[in-house]
Formats: sequence, structure tokens, C-alpha cells
Amino acid sequence: MARLHVMQRSEAQAVMDSLHEALGRRLAVSSLAPCPVEFTAAYVNMCATQSCGKCTPCRVGLRALSDLLNDVLENRADEHTLDLIERTARTIYLSADCAIGYEAGDMALTAIRGFRDDFEHHVQKHACGFTQSQLVPCVSGCPAGVDIPGYISLVEARRYTDAVRLIRKDNPLPLVCGYVCEHPCEMNCRRGMVDDPMNIRGLKRYAVDHMETDYRPNMAEKTGKRVAVVGGGPAGLSCAYYLSVMGHDVTIYEARHKLGGMLRYGIPNYRLPHERLDAEIQWILDCGIQVKCDTKVENLAVLRKDYDAVYLAIGAHLDRKLGLPGEDSVGVLSAVEMLRALGDEVRPDFSHERVCVIGGGNVAMDVARSAIRLGAKKVTIVYRRRVADMTAQDEEIAGAKAEGCELLELHAPIAIESQDGYVTGLRVQRQIIGGLSRGRFAPRQADAPEEVIPCERVVVAIGQAIESGPFEEQGVPCKRGRIEVGEDSAVPGMDGVFSGGDCQGGPATVIRAVNAGKVAAGNIDNYLGFNHQITLDVDLPPVQFKGKTSCARCEMTLREAEDRKRDFDLIENGLTEEEAHQEASRCLRCDHFGFGAFRGGRIEQW
Repeated sequence: MARLHVMQRSEAQAVMDSLHEALGRRLAVSSLAPCPVEFTAAYVNMCATQSCGKCTPCRVGLRALSDLLNDVLENRADEHTLDLIERTARTIYLSADCAIGYEAGDMALTAIRGFRDDFEHHVQKHACGFTQSQLVPCVSGCPAGVDIPGYISLVEARRYTDAVRLIRKDNPLPLVCGYVCEHPCEMNCRRGMVDDPMNIRGLKRYAVDHMETDYRPNMAEKTGKRVAVVGGGPAGLSCAYYLSVMGHDVTIYEARHKLGGMLRYGIPNYRLPHERLDAEIQWILDCGIQVKCDTKVENLAVLRKDYDAVYLAIGAHLDRKLGLPGEDSVGVLSAVEMLRALGDEVRPDFSHERVCVIGGGNVAMDVARSAIRLGAKKVTIVYRRRVADMTAQDEEIAGAKAEGCELLELHAPIAIESQDGYVTGLRVQRQIIGGLSRGRFAPRQADAPEEVIPCERVVVAIGQAIESGPFEEQGVPCKRGRIEVGEDSAVPGMDGVFSGGDCQGGPATVIRAVNAGKVAAGNIDNYLGFNHQITLDVDLPPVQFKGKTSCARCEMTLREAEDRKRDFDLIENGLTEEEAHQEASRCLRCDHFGFGAFRGGRIEQW
């Protein structure tokens, strides 16, 4: 008999591994659609199957907890049962020996406390009270509610203009979103249960890039009502577009030289070419929208007298300071300042300079990659947490690395070194990662000496602030620098004044700003005494069941790193015709075959 054996994976283990992989894919694309009580019960039951049986809280407690949850689902429970569920979950969390038990108890405790009203509804009404208005997964994940299965089917049918028309029913900036949207819809894509989520952004870009003909939207009759939109970013442009389509006369007031907001002054040309942005903005303006650039609104009351309604969409264009010694040295600039200059086609010269970028978001990646293109000798991204904790998208981090940026994680800036008023280095303190704080792992100071990173330039990319002060002085209610609004986007106490976008919700994504503008447009229209409908005017191809064939996702490619880092030309290559058609054919059409079919599968008007 052999003393030792080479470990080999058995057939049973291979099957179990495949089940684990399938479970992981299913959880990765799950949304809030399931009943919270059912989901919690299923989760606890799965955890119970993992128990080794050594400790009683895990071996016995999880089974008992599973039985209690089933009592709720099978209408055998009362209010006492819910209290018992909470106590049992807490006991398991506090007394189980290992993570199999105490993490299961912790999650169950979180569920019973977070969804208490849903548990109570099951007990009192003997039915699930959890509702979700939109049951198509990808549409649920899109803040603007774009009919994603619809336009994918049109791409598959090679009707690209119709696909763009359908997108613009809910999002007037399809080109912008085709290039830079963070595509939260893909996180919910049910195709991920099979193999890979759909490349939704790639298909949107393909449709925009391959429109057969231009078109104009159907315009309602003129109402005679006038609306002022303060701010020409994505929220302001979206609101202005839909109000114009509804027949209202709209004027955009923009403080800067050109429209676009952070689309122009926050996203570099290599990600969103300005000439394409200009074309999309002009298409919107051709709906009859008036524009006053280089015009800062100083008196809201006067503006309100001249217009029937006002929409504040001023964005978040102020920089945030570090508050470190030496921050006023020559060579220190903010990411907002740097990207604003690039938006105005002013390119600073970083030739032969060493640059430190402070931050870990998409903006930090943008300025770091821009610094490379501006001739910097070396670019170091300094972040006090781990790379894994960065808020930047994975592809942005990978792109920065490929273009030569160095990522220095777990280093906190503590001072900016200078000589004769000029930056000479960034003083940092090594960190060690700790426990969770506000949803992320927080660092703490490590037992290590301070270090100095030699550099001639420091770019601070730690977030943006809102210039709300002038409006707050005029009576606009603000909280922590953000404009306060009701659920209809109306500013409390100020008749006819609405607000939305980054200035109301804080710096966020393009698609959330678009949604804010869309919501405001509908509610302003109602305020003005109308009920105009934005309707679906595109006939969709018939739905066909295509079987259950597995097919991987087609990805968009990038220009070679050594080539692209030398200029500001577009770095991303779109899908080919073959790739786009194959990718579109992967759609499972959850609007027809899933829960969405119960409600018609789509929202045809808003």
C-alpha cells in the first residue's frame, strides 16, 4: 500500500465544481426580483449543507433556522416566530466556531432586520408583499429604463437607425453611453447564468456607429411654455431634449464655453472623442433648443420670472482639497482643473516630469493616462487602500497599467514636499488594510517609516464638490452641499423650480444623470399642465426561440498600448459586423420568455 497518493480530482468533485460555478454565475447576475424571504430561506438551507457538524450552533442551529424560515413561507408562523428567527440567527453568529456558521448567522440576521416588513407581510397576509415594477433584468439594471432587449433585437435584424430611435425613447445620448457608460445593466443580464453577460454597451455603440440614415424625432405641437435649464451636462441636455419634444420652448444656460458638462470637461478625448460628442449635442439642439454659453446664472428669482419653470442641473465641477501641508505649491493641481483644460483643448506640457496622481477612481485613471499622453516621464497612482478596493472600473485600471502607470497601493499621502515653492516630492505613509467601514475595507497606519516619492507634479483626484453656495444663498435648500428635492425632482418651497443630476445626488455616472433629466422632464411637463407621452414608435422583430447553445461574449478591443499612449485618439475599437450580429443573437429575450412577459415585456410609453 502506498504511503502517499497524488491528489486527483474525482468525477464527483468535477460535477460538484461545475455546480459551484453555476451557482456563482447565478448569484452574480441576481437582482432584487426574488422574494427576500424565499431567498433568505434558500441561502440558510445551502449554508446548512456545508456544516461539518463539529459545533452545535452550526449543525443544529442552521437547520432550526431553516425550519423557522420555512414556517414563514408555509403560513405557519406568527410574530413570535420572527423574533425567534432573529434570536436564533444572532445566537449562531455569536457562538459558531467557524465562518460556515457565523457568517451564515450574520447574513440571516441582516436579512430579517433589513426585510422585516416583508417577513411581517408573509405572516399577516400569507403572501409575498415584495413587488418590482420592472421584471426584465437588464432593464431593471439600467437607471434610464432603456428597452435593451428591444434594441438588441433590432441590431440583430441590422436595423440600426431603428435601434437608435428606440434607445432615444429613454436616453437621448446613445452615442455617449455607447462609448463611456459603466453598463450596470450587464450586472443583471440573465445570459450570465449560461456563460457570459451580453456586451450591451458594445451593441449600443455599434448601432450608433452604423445608423443607415439620420432622422428627426416626432415633435409635439408648441405649448407656448418656456423652460430654463441651468447647466448643459447630461442631466440638463436630457431634460431639455424631452421638454422640447413635448412642445415646450427650452433655453440652456451654460457657464462654460461649450455644452457637455463632465462629458466634455471630465472625460478625456481618447475615451469620448469631442467631435462625436459635439455631433450628438447638435442633434439634440436641432430640436429647437436655444443655448446661452458663457452665461452664469446669478439671480434665480429673475430667471424664474422670465420662464414658466426652471431646472437646475449645475453638476459637480468643484475640486476637493487634501488639506495637506504643501498643497499650495507650484505643480499641484486638481483633476477637475486638469480635465477642464483638456476639455477646452488646452494641453499642458508634462514633458520629462514625474507625476503623482492621488486617488483610486475612474477620474484618477483618466488623469494618470492623460499625463502619460502629455509626455510625463513617470506616472505613479498613489492610493491609500488596495488596488482591489479601487472604485475605478477594472478595465480602466488595466488600461492605466498597460500604458505604463505605476500603481502604489496602501500608501497614504501625508504632505507635499517643495523647494522654493515648487513640488519636489510626495510624502507618504505605508498603510495596512483593516476591517470593513461603510462597505469597504479601511486602511490604518502601518508600523513603517515615512517615504518620499520624488516628483515635479501632483494631481489630486479624490472627488468633486458642488458649487451650490450661490443658490443656497438665494433660498435653495441644500444638505451637505447637495440641492434637496422631492421625489418629483421639485425643489421644496420654490414653485416651478426643479433640480437633478450630480448637484442633487452627488457625482455619479452618465446614465444616472440621463435618468435624472428624463424624470425631471416628465414632472415639469405635468407641472406646466400637460401630460405628453414619449411613446415607442418602432416595430420590433418577431421573437424566435434559438435553443440553448452556449456562446461566449464578444469583447471590444483596444489599440496597442505603445501606440495609443502617444496621442489622444480613440483607444477602443468597436465590434465588427460579424461580432455584433453574433453578440446580438445571444440575447435570451427575457422580455418575452421571462417574467417580463406577464406585463408585456416593456414600457411602451412614459
